[in-house]
Amino acid sequence: MKSCLQPLPKVLVSCRGLNGENNVLAVAYCGNCSYNPPMVMVGIVPTRYSYQLIKESCCFVVNLVDKSYQETFAYLGSHSKRDDDKLAAAKVRLADGKKVNAPILPDCPVNIECTIVDSIMTGSHEMFIGKIEYVHADAKLVDAEGNIDFSKINFL
Repeated sequence: MKSCLQPLPKVLVSCRGLNGENNVLAVAYCGNCSYNPPMVMVGIVPTRYSYQLIKESCCFVVNLVDKSYQETFAYLGSHSKRDDDKLAAAKVRLADGKKVNAPILPDCPVNIECTIVDSIMTGSHEMFIGKIEYVHADAKLVDAEGNIDFSKINFL
């Protein structure tokens, strides 16, 4: 039995190494882990290319993916930056985060900038706990009070 619970939604985690190198990886292990302060966790296998970039920079961005980005998600999830420049091949647009030194994916409806406050090895994955520093959201998803209406996102 590999996994008995399939976490949703699937996300893209973007990161930047201390040398300025950007990367994006598909992540299935992601979720809320605190609301005060707001924090999320992402699980990364240590053999993944992005693992070391995240470890050294101590930050990452969780990009929520909708169905319009399905082809890009599939490509990024099935290719490693060790083998080629997958961001260029997939024509991934990046923009700088406002609070952390990691890129956001502006073609995703929500981008959650995080700084790492802790991590734990759980076996196959290291779970990085990230304090939410800033949230970007498509204006069409945000109500008058600044709340995101997640029901308007057609998640993968």
